Amino acid sequence: MRPLPLLAGLMTLVAAWVGPLPMMAEGSFAAHMAMHVLVIAVAAPLFALGIAGSTVDPARRLPWLFAPVLASLVELVVVWGWHAPAAHHASRESTLFLALEQASYLAVGLLLWLSAFGGDRASRRERAPAGIGGLLLTSMHMTLLGVLLATASRPLFIHASPAPLGLTALEDQHLGGVLMLVFGGVSYLVGGLYLLAGLLRKEHDIASAG
Repeated sequence: MRPLPLLAGLMTLVAAWVGPLPMMAEGSFAAHMAMHVLVIAVAAPLFALGIAGSTVDPARRLPWLFAPVLASLVELVVVWGWHAPAAHHASRESTLFLALEQASYLAVGLLLWLSAFGGDRASRRERAPAGIGGLLLTSMHMTLLGVLLATASRPLFIHASPAPLGLTALEDQHLGGVLMLVFGGVSYLVGGLYLLAGLLRKEHDIASAG
């Protein structure tokens, strides 16, 4: 196990769940989105990097459960499902639903990132192409969601509490969409490109050795 990524992931969760963001999220879509991306696009990959390949890596013991493309589809359903108006309002108005939302984000984030980076050393090269596909697919649907939120002509999520910093509901939503684009889409894109670079490097080494 790698302690530094694990510590960084834990600190990210503390920032998302214990700091001012949960209270701000009651009136701000952007703050709610900040919690989302911190958990799923920052904390989850840090935790995955911390345990990938170790004895506690579940992808080593249950490789059939950690299929990257399937994990990406599961994450798509969970993320887009929580952004349906009824589910989103429930998470903004109920501590229980907020906890369920955040726990599901962390679970699917770990599922996908461990599917891409986890497993034993011998199988990682074989899993890399599927990992690249899963992460890039997730980057695309995260980017699409961010674009929809950042360019919408009307607020999609109306809340009784006013947004902080003097933002209108539409401006607050646009800011949330930008956060999704910057952190959500880019995080998975970088992960996919990192796996691709590693795969190409291994192929080059094999070709040079031959």
